[in-house]
Amino acid sequence: MNKRVGLIGCGAIGAAIIRQWPEAGLPDCELAAVLVRPERVLTVPPLPGGSFAVHTDIEAFLASGLDIVLEAAGHAAVAQYGERILGSGIEFCVISVGSLVDEALRARLLQAAEAGAGRLVVPVGAIAGLDGLAALRYAGLHSVHYLSSKPPMAWMGTPAESLFDLPALTERTVIFSGNAADAARLYPRNANLAAAVAFAGLGLERTQVTLAADPALRGNEGRIEAQAQGSRLSVVVSGNSDPANPKTSQTAAMSLLAALQRRTGVLTFT
Repeated sequence: MNKRVGLIGCGAIGAAIIRQWPEAGLPDCELAAVLVRPERVLTVPPLPGGSFAVHTDIEAFLASGLDIVLEAAGHAAVAQYGERILGSGIEFCVISVGSLVDEALRARLLQAAEAGAGRLVVPVGAIAGLDGLAALRYAGLHSVHYLSSKPPMAWMGTPAESLFDLPALTERTVIFSGNAADAARLYPRNANLAAAVAFAGLGLERTQVTLAADPALRGNEGRIEAQAQGSRLSVVVSGNSDPANPKTSQTAAMSLLAALQRRTGVLTFT
């Protein structure tokens, strides 16, 4: 039986998911419903070769009989809808991983998942190596450093805008250095991956994060450097940012589609 999939949000990531859906190779999944704010209804693109229901109300959205919900709407959507989704026994795939830095929210979501037999899933986003990082926890993992570099203009609208003259930067400039908890709190739209790396490895307080503005870059670059007893992990992923949102990598949407494939495919990777 096909899995009925719901999507929350239709910004840069959500629209990309809809556009790429027919080519994503998900024969066992049906995009059944999209949840957006009322003012966004007319901006939802059509599904090439198919259709889905568009809702502005969470209850009508969930009444679509969903098995999996993909979140592509930001931290507020996770807080607003997460408990209701998980408590309904639905798998909730959260791209806004930084929202889980809020300990109270994370506890409520996990409690709702346990009570309702739902499942909270964190996709890899625009980084790789989280599986290896998780494996190294069993091999004496003791050091994890996540480095994110983006063009200066990708940091507009963040605390860096008031600390640096971003348009005037001529060389790579570190705009934040600290732990993953503070990175995700101060830069929620840019540092979701810092939270994902932390949850896969040493946790929010022990994961070191460096955020940098680099005028030489045309896209975004994420790097993980981790050390365990007798083992080392080094992963770099770089690629174009999304034209509609320079804070987001183009691979963010693809990571949600890949997460679906892993959940429903006959041959899969975990």
